[in-house]
Amino acid sequence: MLNFNPQLIIPELYMVALLAVLFVQSISDSLKDKIQWVPFAALLGAVLAFFSPSGVEYMFYESYRIDGLSQFFKTIIFLGLAICAANALRVGSLGKANRADYFFFMFISAFGLLLLSSTVELFTIYISLELASFALYILLPFRNKDPRAVEAAIKYVLFGAVATAIGLYGISYILAAQHTTYINELLTLDWSFTNQPMALIGLTMFLLAFLYKLALFPFHFWAPDVYQGASNETAAFAATLPKVGAIVIMVRLMAFNPGMEVKTILAIFAAISMTFGNLVALVQKDVKRLLGYSSVAHAGFIIMGLVAGGAYGLAAASYYALVYMVMNLTLFWIITRISHDGKNVYISDLRGLYSSSPILAFVLAVSAFALVGLPPTAGFIGKLFLFNSAWDAGFYWLVIIAVINTAIAIFYYLNLVRHAYTLDEVVPSRITLSPVGASIAVILALGVLYLGVMPQNIFDFLVQASQGILS
Repeated sequence: MLNFNPQLIIPELYMVALLAVLFVQSISDSLKDKIQWVPFAALLGAVLAFFSPSGVEYMFYESYRIDGLSQFFKTIIFLGLAICAANALRVGSLGKANRADYFFFMFISAFGLLLLSSTVELFTIYISLELASFALYILLPFRNKDPRAVEAAIKYVLFGAVATAIGLYGISYILAAQHTTYINELLTLDWSFTNQPMALIGLTMFLLAFLYKLALFPFHFWAPDVYQGASNETAAFAATLPKVGAIVIMVRLMAFNPGMEVKTILAIFAAISMTFGNLVALVQKDVKRLLGYSSVAHAGFIIMGLVAGGAYGLAAASYYALVYMVMNLTLFWIITRISHDGKNVYISDLRGLYSSSPILAFVLAVSAFALVGLPPTAGFIGKLFLFNSAWDAGFYWLVIIAVINTAIAIFYYLNLVRHAYTLDEVVPSRITLSPVGASIAVILALGVLYLGVMPQNIFDFLVQASQGILS
C-alpha cells in the first residue's frame, strides 16, 4: 500500500521546498546572487533530520524505509551539504548569473542522496543514484577558463555511465533469479553461489555501481582527475557526499550476507585499493590529486567493515562514513582558503602557512592527523572500529595490510603538515581569513577531535540501527 505519511519524510519535503526556492532564484535576474541563506537552510535540514522519527516504517509500496540508519545518513548528508554550501559561497570562478544555478544542482544531487538513504527497492535505488549523479555531472564543469574541469566532467560521465549500466544489468540478474527487487524480501532468500549463482553474480554487478562511487580499485580512475580538474569547492562536494550515499546502500546490501566468495573478492580489492592508493599518493604534488588517490585508499578501509558484516561491522562502516566526510571537508575548507583565485593548491604552496595563518595551519594539522588515523582524532577511532570488526570476522590478513598502509599514509599526510610549519620559506602574500571562515575551520577541527574522543553514543546508535536492518 502507498502508506503516505508526511511526518516521516519531513527532511525530503523540506529539501523539495529548498529546491523550489532555488529554482525561482535561478530564473530571476534580481535574485540570482542572493544565496547567503543557503548554508543556514542546509544546516536547518540537518536539525530536522536529526529529530525526525527513526522507528521502522515503510512508505510508497514498501520501496521506502524510514529507520535509524536512514535518519542518521540524512542528518550527515544535510550537515555535509551545509559545509559544502558555506565553502562554495566564495567560488571565484562563478559569475553572479551562475550562483543560484550552482546551488540548485548541488541540492538536487544531495536530494538524490537523501532518497538513497531510505530506498529499499533496487530500481528505486537506481533512480535515486541517477538523480544524484546527473546533477553532479552538471556541477563539475562549473569552473571558468579551465579546460580541466570539462575534461573531469567528461571522464566522470563516461565512467559513471559504464558503472551504472553494469549495475542495472545486475538488477536484471537478481530479478531473474530471486523474482523480487525488494530488499526486505531479498534478505530472506539464499545468496550462496552453490544454490543461486545468477543472483550472486547480479548482486556483485549491482555493487560495482557503488564501488565506482567509492572509488575502490579498480574503479578509481576518475577520482584523481575529477578532484584535480573540478573547482576546489565542487571537488569538496564530489569527494564526500556521493561516497556517503554509496556507503548507506552498500550497508543495506551487505546485510544479505552474500557468502565468503563475494566477501573474499571484496577484501582482496580492499587490500589492493589501500596499497595502490597510498603508494601513488606518495608522489603527488597537487594536494587535490593527492586526496584523490587517498580516497582510493580510504575506500579500502570502508570495505573492511562491509566484508566483516554483522551489526558491528556495518556500524563501523557507517561511522567511518561520517568520519571520512568530516575529515575531508575540513581539509578542503583549508585548501579553499589557501587557494589564490580558485587555483589548485600544490604542496609547495603550503610552505610558511603557520606564519601567514596559524589557525589554518593548526586545522590542517588536525585534519591530516585524522586522515592518517592518529589519536585522539576521529580517523583513529574510526579505523579502530573497522580493524576490530575485520579481525573478529577472521580477516586477519586484511587488518595487517591495513595497519601497514596506515603507516605508509603517514609519509604523505604529515608531509603537508611539515610544509605548513616550515618557516624558512614564507608564503608571499598573507592569507586573508575572515572571522567566519576562521570560526568554521576551528569548529570543523573540534568536530574531528570530538568524533575521536566521544564516539560511543553515535556508534552504539549505529550498532542498534544495523541490528534493525539485519533482522
